Amino acid sequence: MIKPESTSNAPEHMTSAHFIGIGGSGMSGIATMFSQLGITVSGSDVRESHAIETLRERGIDARVGHDAANLGDVDAVVVTGALWQDNPEYVAAQERGITIMHRSRALKWLTRGKRLVSIAGAHGKTTSTGMIVTALLELGAQPGFVNGGVVQSLQTSSSLGDSDLFVIEADESDGSFLIYDTAVALITNVDADHLDHYGTHDAFDDAFVTFADAASELVVISSDDPGAKRVHAKLSHAHVVTFGQDAHASVRVTDIVSSAEGVSFVVHFEGRAYPGKLQVSGAHNAVNAAGAFAVLVGLGYEAAASIAGIESFGGTERRFELHGIVDGVSVYDDYAHHPTEVEALLTAARTVVGKGRLIAIHQPHTYSRTQAMSGQFAQVLESLADYTIVLDVYGAREDPVPGVTGALVSEAFSDAEKVAFIAQWPEAARYAASIAQPGDFFITLGCGDVYRIIPSVLLALESRVAGAR
Repeated sequence: MIKPESTSNAPEHMTSAHFIGIGGSGMSGIATMFSQLGITVSGSDVRESHAIETLRERGIDARVGHDAANLGDVDAVVVTGALWQDNPEYVAAQERGITIMHRSRALKWLTRGKRLVSIAGAHGKTTSTGMIVTALLELGAQPGFVNGGVVQSLQTSSSLGDSDLFVIEADESDGSFLIYDTAVALITNVDADHLDHYGTHDAFDDAFVTFADAASELVVISSDDPGAKRVHAKLSHAHVVTFGQDAHASVRVTDIVSSAEGVSFVVHFEGRAYPGKLQVSGAHNAVNAAGAFAVLVGLGYEAAASIAGIESFGGTERRFELHGIVDGVSVYDDYAHHPTEVEALLTAARTVVGKGRLIAIHQPHTYSRTQAMSGQFAQVLESLADYTIVLDVYGAREDPVPGVTGALVSEAFSDAEKVAFIAQWPEAARYAASIAQPGDFFITLGCGDVYRIIPSVLLALESRVAGAR
C-alpha cells in the first residue's frame, strides 16, 4: 500500500504524467482532467474495463499490464494507494527519480485555489457527492468534481467545471482526506472501518475531528450516526450543522417513504418544511439528501431550489444498478462492502422486490475486513436476504491471510440452508441460475470486481431458459 505521506507534491512544471492504476474510478477521473488541462497522459491497469476504453476514446494511452517500459519520459507518476510496492512501473519511477504523487496529491493540485466541498464517511460519499453536483448544476453553477462513481445523468465521474466551486469524494481509508484544503466538510457517518490503517477506533475518530476542524467555512455532520456524534462532541469548529432524523438536527428529515419508484421525505429547516422525492429508493438516500441540502444552503443557495436540484439526481453507477432481467429474474449490482452499507442496501431493495426473493451474491473485500467483520456480514445477510451466495475474498491491496476466505462469512450463518460459499465464479453463476425463480432479485455486493460475474449470471439464466424450451 502506497501512503499519501510517502509521496511528493505535484512538480512545479508538469507537461506529462503517467497513472499506475488508471482504470480506477477516481484515478480515471483525475487522469481525464489532467488531459483536459493539456498534460500528456498515459497509464496502465491490470485488466481491460469500460474505464480503460473510455480513456482511450479520449486520446489517453491506457495500457493493460504493468511494465517499466510503459513509463516513457514523464514529469510525474500518479499512483493509487492500493498499489503493490514491487509494481515494476513504481520501482522504475523510484529508480529514475521521477516525482511520484499519490492520487490525493494529484487531486489537491487540481483543486488548488478552489472553494472545496469535501465529502467523507464510511458510507454514502459517492451518492452524496452525486446529489450535490447534480443540484449545483441545476442551480446554474458549473462546479468541478471528482466522484467515486459515474453520475448516471452526467455519464461521467469528473469534470474540471467552470467556477470557483469544486466537489470531491474525500477518501478516509488511508488518511488522504486530511490533505485537501477543504472549505465545506460533509461527514455522512463515522462507522469504524479501515482499522488496518488507523489501528484503533479512537485514531479513526480523531482523523475525522482533524478533517472537520480544518474546514475553513462549515462542517455538516450526521446527527444520527453514533460515530459522528462522538466526533461532533470533540469538534472546536465555530460553524457546525447537523442533519438526519434526530429531533434536534439542524436539518431534520421526516416522513420517509421508500418504494420502487423512489423515496419521498420532508426536510425541516429554520422553521419551514420542504417536501422532496428522489428517483432512487431507500430511507438512507433520504438522509443523504438531507446532508446534501445542508451543504447547498450552507453554500448560500435557497432552500426550496436546493431540494428541487437534489430531486434531479438519478443515481450513480454501481449503486443498486440494474444490469438485466431474464425470465422475470432481475440482476442488480451494488458497491456495498461494509455491514452497515449492506444493511441499508438490502433494506432499500426489499421495498422494490415485492413478493420475489432477495438473493445476494457477496464478495468480501480485503482479508482484514473479512476477518474482523465476518460475523456482522453474516448477521445482516442472513436477516435481510432470502439467500446468499458468498464468493471468495477480493484482497485489493492486502496479501492473503492464512485461513481467511469467504467461508468465514458463510460459516457464521446460524442457518446453513440460507447460504452457500462458492469460490469459483463459473460454478457460482451456474448455481445462481439453478436456484432462480421468476420474480427474484439477485444483487452482487462488493467494491472489488464482483460486478464482472454479472454477464456470467445473465448468460446462465438465458441458457436455463433456452434449455427449458
